[in-house]
Amino acid sequence: MASAGELINRGAETRARPSGRSRLWRWWYTSESLRGYALLAPTLMFMVFMLLVALTSLVAQSFMTNAGANAEFTLDNYAAIFAPNGDIFRILLLRSLWMSVLITVCVVLFCYPIAYLLAFHVKRHKVFWLIVITIPFWTSYLLRVFSWKVILQQEGVLNSVMLWLGVIDAPLNTLLHNRSAVIVTLTHAWAAFAILPIYVSLEKIDRSWLEASIDLGDSFWRRFLRVTLPLSMPGVLGATLLLFIRNVGDFVTPALVGGVSGTMLGNIIVSLFTDMANEPLVAAVSIFMMLSLTAVACLFVLLIGGRKRLRGVT
Repeated sequence: MASAGELINRGAETRARPSGRSRLWRWWYTSESLRGYALLAPTLMFMVFMLLVALTSLVAQSFMTNAGANAEFTLDNYAAIFAPNGDIFRILLLRSLWMSVLITVCVVLFCYPIAYLLAFHVKRHKVFWLIVITIPFWTSYLLRVFSWKVILQQEGVLNSVMLWLGVIDAPLNTLLHNRSAVIVTLTHAWAAFAILPIYVSLEKIDRSWLEASIDLGDSFWRRFLRVTLPLSMPGVLGATLLLFIRNVGDFVTPALVGGVSGTMLGNIIVSLFTDMANEPLVAAVSIFMMLSLTAVACLFVLLIGGRKRLRGVT
């Protein structure tokens, strides 16, 4: 039999050894990442669930015939995309990708100086200036597109101003219903989505690194290329992916200001759904566009060095 002293020591060891439940609570209180994931989990699970439901329904419908309750499994929808007479889908996809690249480049080049000005040269009331920048985006996206249509049309504001200044002798009819009109309109429409992430990346840069670069004799442009730009790349890359993916599927702006030459793949998808009511073909074209867009986005990430490169930048 154990002595009284041994029993006391065993009891003390038992009290000192944390139980599984106490270890879990200790992990909960000491791990900020665990608490963050726990707070994020309900919303994330709901979003993933709804996304899976929508994608599963879309994929299943893309393999069906357009026969209502008597629909049957078929590959004809995908065969129509890759058939010789299905060039329209591939041509419009390439056009959409190329126009989205141009729009994304224009937005980033236009918005980076604004974000830089806010981060480094505005010392007071930054929140006020951020609100001022985003005021135009409080209005409806559709209203902003219509505003550009009013500006660019033959009797619009731009033609009237150029006539008043004597730059032109007659109104130009080439400002609207072309690819340039789509690029200009979408560049303005999504500017805030580039300004904010780039501004956050610039704001997080340690100013002591810039001071060290100055002490080493770097000029402004050398300091910008060696320190500021690399450290702001996470915001630039985030804005680039967000804008690129968003612009590829746009159909409202090309329909209103693009004309025939500005038609994108999204317009064909809408036409197939509303005019022809061919939902299985619409699903197949949508899947084709999503897979192509995913491949381009993955290629873009690989070109910039993947996750290791991004971690190195940050």
